[in-house]
Amino acid sequence: MPINTGDTAWLLMSSAMVMLMTPGLALFYGGMVRKKNIISTMMMSFGILGIISVLWVLYGYSLGFGNDLGGFIGGSTYIGLNGVGQDPSTVYATTVPHLAFMIYQAMFAIITVALWTGSVVERIKFSSVMVIAVAWFTLVYTPVAHWVWGGGWLMKLGALDFAGGTVVHITAGASALALAIILGQRKGFKVDSMEPANIPMIALGAALLWFGWFGFNAGSALTSGGLASSAFVATNTAAGAAAVTWMVLSWIHKRPTLSGTVTGAVVGLVAITPAAGFVNPLAGIPIGMIGAAISYYAMVIRGKSRLDESLDVFACHGLGGTWGALATGIFATTSVNAAGADGLLYGNPMLVVKQLAAIGAVWVFTFVVTFAIVKIVQITMGLRVSKTEESLGLDISQHGERAYSGR
Repeated sequence: MPINTGDTAWLLMSSAMVMLMTPGLALFYGGMVRKKNIISTMMMSFGILGIISVLWVLYGYSLGFGNDLGGFIGGSTYIGLNGVGQDPSTVYATTVPHLAFMIYQAMFAIITVALWTGSVVERIKFSSVMVIAVAWFTLVYTPVAHWVWGGGWLMKLGALDFAGGTVVHITAGASALALAIILGQRKGFKVDSMEPANIPMIALGAALLWFGWFGFNAGSALTSGGLASSAFVATNTAAGAAAVTWMVLSWIHKRPTLSGTVTGAVVGLVAITPAAGFVNPLAGIPIGMIGAAISYYAMVIRGKSRLDESLDVFACHGLGGTWGALATGIFATTSVNAAGADGLLYGNPMLVVKQLAAIGAVWVFTFVVTFAIVKIVQITMGLRVSKTEESLGLDISQHGERAYSGR
């Protein structure tokens, strides 16, 4: 099939937009921590951006999208980008250069690895994060990407995930929970003030995430036509509905906050991700509203517990992604995307069953493998900085610089 220049331009632009989400995430997370840990928090995202960019072209793309090996993992087809060139793939995104599809998928891998770092901020060694990131990318992300998008067993089952509810958000949320359980609480948890250092930075990061998410979801149409437009509108609608829901809930309980409202928007974006190209855009309203309510109350409950899952990756991405995957089974319709399936509301309850199977499989696999990876790193090289380094702040103790210099 000949290359379509419109599709190619949109996919390359979407790739750049999704890449920008990782620096946006760095700002979003960086603003949430104390000022002595801003650099260390942001550095995790930028370190991962560099490492995964290289690993993806060396072997990650092949493991995710190479020839199917038993439905579990991709083979060696595309190792070192062998056979990935300027001509279209005969399997994936057949109207754009294969390289364009490959680099688009790279950006998903990068931000997924960065997402779970929000659960370990302010107390973990940078070296340990980088080792975990490499192992997790290889042993968790690439198999799940293959299961869902690369011809693996969940794709064959008929489970739907348009842009990453299972592949991105459930894997990040399940891993965040495992990491927080093993790593333990920050020094002074529930005793010392842990007020965010910079709320405008949180809002700026959220704005970049919201912007980039149009590339994340609408770009997943892999074409520049009507499906991309529908996914774009559904994405913005869900984000808006979730932001308003979070604002109202926080207002009822106390006051409407900027940090809460933009967090709500992000949760809406998470929830619509698996459904964006399979549902009517108006379905973004209930998907965003319910996702926001689930994550909001999960954060309230977590705040009363002893679990220090610092930036609530589990509540926002794990539970938001779970709801989004389930909602896909409810609201999906072939009138939006003939390549998808009708969901519960359109007479097909079996899609809900398939979605639940995908949700359960990804949750269990990700949690178990992440737990094992982190335990091995803990035993071999340790996870936490010393108490003195934690008190001083990881910006100085791990990186030798401050976010705000001077007196």
